[in-house]
Formats: sequence, structure tokens, C-alpha cells
Amino acid sequence: MNATVRVKLSVMMFLQYFVWGAWYVTMGTWLGETLHFSGQQIGLAYGTTAVAAMISPFFVGMVADRFFSTERILAVLHIVGGLVLFYTSMQTSFGALYGVLLIYTLCYMPTLALTNSLSFHQMRDPGAEFPPIRALGTIGWIVAGLFIGLMKMESTAVPMQLAAAGSIALGLFSLALPHTPPQRSDEVGLRDVLGLDALKLMKERSFAIFVLGSFLICIPLQFYYAFTNPFLNEIGVENAAAKMTMGQMSELFFMLVMPWFFRRLGVKYMLLVGMAAWTTRYLLFAYGNNGPLVWLLYFGILLHGICYDFFFVTGQIYVDQKAPPDLRAAAQGFIAFVTLGVGMLLGSWLSGRVVDLYSSADAPVTHHDWFHIWMYPAAGGAFVLSLFAALFRAERVPVGATN
Repeated sequence: MNATVRVKLSVMMFLQYFVWGAWYVTMGTWLGETLHFSGQQIGLAYGTTAVAAMISPFFVGMVADRFFSTERILAVLHIVGGLVLFYTSMQTSFGALYGVLLIYTLCYMPTLALTNSLSFHQMRDPGAEFPPIRALGTIGWIVAGLFIGLMKMESTAVPMQLAAAGSIALGLFSLALPHTPPQRSDEVGLRDVLGLDALKLMKERSFAIFVLGSFLICIPLQFYYAFTNPFLNEIGVENAAAKMTMGQMSELFFMLVMPWFFRRLGVKYMLLVGMAAWTTRYLLFAYGNNGPLVWLLYFGILLHGICYDFFFVTGQIYVDQKAPPDLRAAAQGFIAFVTLGVGMLLGSWLSGRVVDLYSSADAPVTHHDWFHIWMYPAAGGAFVLSLFAALFRAERVPVGATN
């Protein structure tokens, strides 16, 4: 891969995640503080990404991979998505906003897989070449959060409009990306798209427990993604969006040191540490405040590197180890459908219900009993952690053992 292609792919990744980070982190604050949506409505709005995550494999597997070059699909999806996202920022009623936002996420979510596949197509050694390029995506998310937080625009529609502009810019830039022709010409069915062939792996007890645990832990996870920014803003934390980028900075660090931990802990204990970090984070949020205990909040945010890398990345590695070569793509697709799709969707609905349960009903400005709210995902995480620790078994496989 030459330097020009490397720069283009890096810019693509930066903009890809700048767009997501710009609207996704602070949308809950805008919906709650400005549009006065209920917790359940906010949760459902965040659940549009989960719905799209369940539907987008159909598009990628049955359309994108068979008929069109990847860079042109990215151009169309990002330009159309940017226009739709800008229109979303103009909505003030829940029904209209939900419908338009769902259309946008249906445009955006397929691009996550498409940018990865386009990158891999240009690389001779993806294992060595992809991580530094993907790191630019995390940096793009950080830049978006820092800018929005420092400009104090978290409770406005401006972050969504900024993301819309970034999406259109990325769509235009996509036309300059390396040509990546359709990858498949054979017939692709429902089983291929949803990875249903991977169901045969469920006959193995440990893999079935892994799938169940991954699904269950994604339910309390959505509390963080949907309600951390509203929580921090409500209790008076300055530049909350900027401070939340400490989580992505932590993610970059732990991604670099993961091989060291992997060799010493193995799959089971890496997953357990990741699950324990989610539970600990929610306890820190429950007991922290914007006074003497503000450090608990910052520590909870910094745990994001362990929460994400030790759970999601380790899970992807485990699936790659367990599945035979002809089932690896199907297995990864199946896990993504179960976790990012079904698990996150259920978590979006449940988190909104819990937030409404502990919301004030008669105050001019809605307030929440955040202590009790955060104890729900903490308890849920602890339950899944205990279940997983008791039932899951995994042999230790050295890093780099997969082929």
C-alpha cells in the first residue's frame, strides 16, 4: 500500500467516526434538555442504530458486495445520509424525528462494514496496516467531542448539523478513494447475510455461553451510550462531551497493550475483566458527583478502554479462533447481529424505561435520581459477570495463533 492510498484511507476513517461521534454522544442531551423528550423516547432514538445494525447486513451482503463498487456506495450513502441527518436536526416531535433518524442510521450503519472492507482490499498485510489507519477513526471521534464540548453546543441541534456536513464531505471524498469493485458474484441468501451457518457452533457449550453472555451484557451497555452525556450535563459537569473523549483516548491506549494482557490472561479472563469494568463504571457513576467525588466520574469514563477493548475486541478474537475458516465471516456477522443489533435494541428500550422511572414529574426542568438509575445496569452487569464466570470455559490460545 503506497503513501497516497494510506493517507486517503486515514482521512476516510477520521471522517467516518468524526460524523458518528459528533451527533451520537450529545443527542440525548439535546433531546432531553431542549426538546423535552422522555427517557423512553431518548432510548428508542438511540435504538435506531441497533435496528439499522440488524438490517444493514442485508444491504451489504445482498447488494453492496455484488453489484456496486464500494467507494461509490459510500459516496451515495454518506451524501444522502448527510442530507437526511440535517433534516433530522430540524424535527421537534418524537414521531417525525424517530422516523427520519431511522432512515439516516440505515444509511450510516452499512458504511462501517464498507469502510473496513475497502481498507482491507487495499492492504497486503491487514494485521499490520489496518490498526494505525483505524486509529484515525478514534481520533476523529475525539476531535468531534472536544470541539462540541469546548464550543458548548451539547444541548443544541448544531452537533447533528456538524455531523451532516461531515457526512456530505465524506461522501464527496469517497469518490476519490481507490476503486474497489464488487467482491462477490455468487448468489447470497438469508443464511449468508445473517451468518446463520454459524449456528452450528452453538452446539459447543462454551460458545453458546459466550453468545448468551455477549447478548445479555449489551443490554446494560446502552445505559452508557444513551445517558452518560445527559447525566454529566444535568449534574453540572463543564464541557461534558470533551471530557467524555477521555474514554476514546483510553481505548487507544488499551488497544496498544491488549496483546500483552491477552498473552497473560487468555480469552475468559479478558472477557471477565471487560464485564467487570462495565459494572465498576456504573457504580462509579452512581456514587460520583460534581464535587469532591468528581474523580469517580472521570475514572468511570477512563474505563472505556477496558470496557470496549477487553470485551468487544476480545470477543471478535475469540470468535475468529473458534470458527473454522469457512465460517469466520458468518460467525462475526452472527455475533454482531446478536449484540449490536438485538442486545443494544433491548438495552435502548430498557434504559429509557428506567430513566423515566426515576424522573421528576412536576418540576419545570426534569431531574433524575441518577444513583438508582446507574444501579440498574451495575446490577445487570454483575449478574452477567457472575453467570459468565461460572459457566464459560475457554482454552488459552496464544496471540497470533489464528490464520
